[in-house]
Amino acid sequence: MYFIGIDIGTSSVKIIAIDELGKIIKSVTREYPIYFPKPMWSEQYPEDWWNKTIEGLEELLEGIDRSEVKAISMSGQMHGLVILDERDQVIRPAILWNDQRTEDECSYLNDVIDRENISKWTGNIALTGFTAPKLLWLKKNEPDNFKKIEKIMLPKDYIAYKMSGVFATDFSDASGTLYLDVKNRKWSQNMLDILNITISQLPKLYNSYEVIGKIKGELAHRLGLNKDVKIVIGGGDQAVAAVGGGVVGKDQCSVSLGTSGVVFANSNEFAVDKANRLHSFCNASSSYHVMGVTLAAAASLKWWVENINKSKNYDSIINEIKDSDLDNQVFFLPYLMGERTPHNDPYARGTFIGMDMTTQREDMTLAVLEGVAFSLRDIFEIMKEMKINISEITINGGGARNYFWCQIIADVLNVKVNKVNSDDGPAYGAAILATVGYGLFDSVDEACENFIKTTHTIYPDGNKVALYDVKYNKYRQIYPCLKELFRK
Repeated sequence: MYFIGIDIGTSSVKIIAIDELGKIIKSVTREYPIYFPKPMWSEQYPEDWWNKTIEGLEELLEGIDRSEVKAISMSGQMHGLVILDERDQVIRPAILWNDQRTEDECSYLNDVIDRENISKWTGNIALTGFTAPKLLWLKKNEPDNFKKIEKIMLPKDYIAYKMSGVFATDFSDASGTLYLDVKNRKWSQNMLDILNITISQLPKLYNSYEVIGKIKGELAHRLGLNKDVKIVIGGGDQAVAAVGGGVVGKDQCSVSLGTSGVVFANSNEFAVDKANRLHSFCNASSSYHVMGVTLAAAASLKWWVENINKSKNYDSIINEIKDSDLDNQVFFLPYLMGERTPHNDPYARGTFIGMDMTTQREDMTLAVLEGVAFSLRDIFEIMKEMKINISEITINGGGARNYFWCQIIADVLNVKVNKVNSDDGPAYGAAILATVGYGLFDSVDEACENFIKTTHTIYPDGNKVALYDVKYNKYRQIYPCLKELFRK
């Protein structure tokens, strides 16, 4: 038997097939463009996601016994606004999670409607990345498009709809819209009234591991699949990445080093940071989680290596720093796309500080890696305030393939860092959800117990922990000093 996981990422779709033992049989990646039509805007064409997904599936299925494919599930970048008209045509490009155009709409929600009300109704406050402010922006700036809306969905839901014909979403992904009552797992009527949308425009809500339907007949024929292949809705990328890393139990924590950086901690009970610096969302296994996001994690390293150093050789540039003096005074704020946690500031900007005439490229490379780790620690410290007990983390994402960066994170956070037998995060997690939806396992927890094994543990170095405590306390003073310089 084979189970397929599809992850609609920001830069590419990744598709994997696993067998009933959890072994990855094949993996395919297809890239697509991201567009920045104006400063602070970020958009993609949903049709690109679909076309590349089909291309990827066709390649994935080559050489595989297609009759043995039993279920397909999805993961996807969160918060993106995808709108369809009455003919099921995409109305405009999707506005993405890292788009920062909605500052005015967020101010309206947080300051006029009032953040206490928003938090009471949804468990969160308005942030520029969330979906609700995008709808307000659309209503104000593109009223003709707003009036055409028949269906409102998220990126992975668009793929699920194209595959099954079922208009559906899941609780984890819906949590990031700011119009889900997260605690009570239902759409918030108060928010729908403010946004001037109706429940009929929204998808039906499911648990991430639930079957929403079967593959469309014409699609099954095109791909050579059985018409009984089940479509499992899946979830938001971070919740599904946690499944892919086996992070499903109470207080279990993961760090994702993808385009963005995420600290994710499960909880059996709904909990909210009093200052709303963290997101309080549903997870992919019928419970809850809190998480914080730094918007440019691996994206910061990509910018430094490719845009500034005009290189593709990441290993060579990182290898330069392995004997560097960690006690230098070069710092980097990784706010290349604004910042979410803890500052909620779309105008924050990336900053190098502390260079002198002796500063070398390797010092600045090290500062980039450290800056991302310090930004993750900002999130980690809030979780400590919430009495979430974290002594070890599971790390995933493309950046986690670099051992040196993992060691820095272990030292900065002062926790054990576990690497598991899959680096495929959301795509692997989606495949696991497919096995649960099919009925191979009774729960997500049971599936993870069978599939996920720790392969390596990185321990914090006590001497470096002490050094990084000093550096972190200096780092956290930089943004407040520069905040006003970033404004318009």
